Amino acid sequence: MRFKNKVALVTGGASGIGAATVRRLVEDGASVFIADLNDDLGRRLSDELAADRVAYRHVDVSVQEDVEAMVGAAVEAFGGLDILVNNAGIGSFAETPDLAPDEWHKVLAIDLHSIFYACRVAIPEMRKRGGGAIVNTASISGLFGDYAFSAYNAAKGAVINYTKSMAIDHGKDNVRINAICPGLIRTGLTEEGLLQPPLGDVWQAGIPLGRYGTPEEMANVICFLVSDEASFMTGSIVVADGGQTAHTGQPNLPKLLLEGT
Repeated sequence: MRFKNKVALVTGGASGIGAATVRRLVEDGASVFIADLNDDLGRRLSDELAADRVAYRHVDVSVQEDVEAMVGAAVEAFGGLDILVNNAGIGSFAETPDLAPDEWHKVLAIDLHSIFYACRVAIPEMRKRGGGAIVNTASISGLFGDYAFSAYNAAKGAVINYTKSMAIDHGKDNVRINAICPGLIRTGLTEEGLLQPPLGDVWQAGIPLGRYGTPEEMANVICFLVSDEASFMTGSIVVADGGQTAHTGQPNLPKLLLEGT
């Protein structure tokens, strides 16, 4: 019960990494406010968990007014705010000349601007409680480039540096702000690609652990970062990718030389 008497808010909390994080926070004693666009999944998750400690709200995180109202509703529902997980996000697949400006703006609004909207009003609420913890879901795609993921790469790269900026600004408030950079995680967003040969096999072949990660594994990392166990961590960018970014990208020479493949 490491989060007993703590109040958490999770955006994109109805599925994938967000839903796994909600479940873990509730399991460990927190009251959790779920924000998402998918009302069916959000309400189903809320009903599944402890009714008195879980609430759901339909929120478009790309809209500033929606996000500000979301934070206010969480505080009203549970009396304050201690933990914020900015997890909502989308991807986009296009090279720059083929990327519509509206799509570019949509990706940045959901993946980046929403974090600004939420933190802007959440941090003052955390100050009232003597501090708090924020985790932003970035990506290994914010650390390195991908083919034809220009908007996503730009947004996630910005999330990483924005996390560091906020961390140094708000250490004085005892508000710790970190980011997680997942690698390939099997969620509803990646499921279709993973099941399409040869994409799934090629994708996983580049991961030293030889497999994709799970939402529950990412939830474990997020919950560690918002817990007192990570009390001296702020401004940290935690990579959880099965070793994928540990590789230089050069060929597997032992395999090539010894196996001839």
